[in-house]
Amino acid sequence: MSVADEPVPESPSADDLVAELRDAREEREAIAAEIERYGEASVQSVADAVSEATRLFDRYEDSATGTGDFEAYLEFQSQFAELVEGLPEELPEREGFEEANEAVDQRTISESDFRRAREAISEAGQIADLLDRREAARQRVDDAERAVSERLSAIERRLDELAELRRLGDADLSAPTEELTEPIERYDDAVREAFDAYVREAPVRELLELIETTKHYPLIDYQRPPPDLLDYVRSHPAGEEPLSTLLSYAEYSGSKLSHYVEDPTAFETTVPVHRTYLDRIGPEPLTVGSPPPADELRHLASELVSVVGRFADEETVALARNLRDLARRDDYDRLRDAVVAETELTEQQREALRNGEIEAEAERLREERERLEQALEN
Repeated sequence: MSVADEPVPESPSADDLVAELRDAREEREAIAAEIERYGEASVQSVADAVSEATRLFDRYEDSATGTGDFEAYLEFQSQFAELVEGLPEELPEREGFEEANEAVDQRTISESDFRRAREAISEAGQIADLLDRREAARQRVDDAERAVSERLSAIERRLDELAELRRLGDADLSAPTEELTEPIERYDDAVREAFDAYVREAPVRELLELIETTKHYPLIDYQRPPPDLLDYVRSHPAGEEPLSTLLSYAEYSGSKLSHYVEDPTAFETTVPVHRTYLDRIGPEPLTVGSPPPADELRHLASELVSVVGRFADEETVALARNLRDLARRDDYDRLRDAVVAETELTEQQREALRNGEIEAEAERLREERERLEQALEN
């Protein structure tokens, strides 16, 4: 475990987050009210009409102006007039489309006529923009709510860290922590020595089978052997060699390798590609290290007894078995808190505990959490 020293970042501040959420919601509501004033269907009709008018402007402006393509000129006038005539009488800003039609209903159309036509439907365009603005406002609200939620999560994490700091600050530093650390260190040293000896002598097939069995022991965190590597050592005589020999074979040239393994091709396509995995096989997943919580140590010790018993002597297994008794001590939690406090509390954290900074930060974060939760719920 570790105790963080970093406070929750101050930027953006809770006030900024709340203000952004409030403004985003107000914008969304204002746009929704404006759409409701026109009616959803009417706004959509205006948007469709503006989109079609803009498409016609963009398509024909170059070809239908001045001395351009006469056929294009006729097509544009016909299609635009048809668009305007087909608009519902009650369509908001319909008169703007009529003005636009008048602007381009000329014997010849100039660029200024197109410009006047575009300007004539500009207010209709503002109505059409309400749909995009509503979507953008919804996204803004989603982003603001997400930012508040992320801030709340950060606050919760920091409050948990501060609670742990306060708990460790109350630890009895005069407690006999060696009664906890020494049995664990004795076991860790013994299992490292036993495992290293086992790796030196055991067939790599047996070693990988041992590691494969740890899939049944979730607290023993070995990486499982690659399936093709496991299949190889199970089915080839090279699997009867110890790990160091197998790794030395991986350094041989093809011609030299043929004198040591019966199927050099199978070896070369399987073992060298997993060299990194084989190099990293070690005893650490079987060690305890810093004292874990009592329940975890009890379960871990049971798993260790089962696994370590497959390769180590009875003395090492007995040390693993003793860990279960250690976790059952009535004063285990008190001793563990003292160990963690000794090893993990920095001087800066100790000073912050002494002068009240930790409690002050926790109080400020609780108040901030309340403001953010209220803002999110409203």
